[in-house]
Amino acid sequence: MITQAVRQILTAVGEDPDRPGLVETPDRVARMYAEVFSSLEDREFKDYKIFDSDHDQDEIVLVKDIPFYSMCEHHLLPFFGTVSVAYIPKDGKIIGLSKIPRLVDFVSHKPTLQENITAEIAQTLDHILKPAGVAVIVKARHMCMEMRGVKKTNSQTRTTYYSGAFKTPQTRQDLMLQLQAV
Repeated sequence: MITQAVRQILTAVGEDPDRPGLVETPDRVARMYAEVFSSLEDREFKDYKIFDSDHDQDEIVLVKDIPFYSMCEHHLLPFFGTVSVAYIPKDGKIIGLSKIPRLVDFVSHKPTLQENITAEIAQTLDHILKPAGVAVIVKARHMCMEMRGVKKTNSQTRTTYYSGAFKTPQTRQDLMLQLQAV
């Protein structure tokens, strides 16, 4: 189905989908979409494990600068950047650190908006871990702003989501200090 649609798009923009350089393009695009939109197959994030820990209840766990790639649901153009995810454990419950980047990938592998990625990561972590607080900061470049429209190369959009303890100024300040640390 995607293969046929790509052939139609190529024809509609004035290309010949049968010319040598484009013959395999519809199949490549179909495979790429299957990978880029892989989260559409399973609507719920299940690839995690919760552990018991003696970790101090008021200390921040931070995984920062996780790269991500997604597709804007308005233009089907890529946007990409980094995500920093922090949480404060509660009742000794922690999540495997590798699961946080997996959550980022899960949330970003579908047509979406940066604001939705930010909120969905935080809300999913809140739901599965029930921590004392969650903070998510997303910085991204959007090809819908760089390739077309205003054409502002290298402009970044930053979105944030704070819950629980991260709503307090002191905890948020502690997080900002950690984000700036090497």
